[in-house]
Amino acid sequence: MAFTWESTYAIALELRRQHPEINIEEVSLQQIYQWTIQLNEFEDDLALANDDILYAIYQDWFEENIHGL
Repeated sequence: MAFTWESTYAIALELRRQHPEINIEEVSLQQIYQWTIQLNEFEDDLALANDDILYAIYQDWFEENIHGL
């Protein structure tokens, strides 16, 4: 499965899986950007990233930590 910037929920789940020890409240948008572009399955134009997309990934990850399993 390839990730694109539109795959915010899927990216959030993958980042949560790869970084289970991380306190999401201490993660910056820059860190989310770096981790996202390092995903082997990430296949999108890096120039398309913006704060709204990164914040959507953050929100999805945060919500999963609260309501997810």
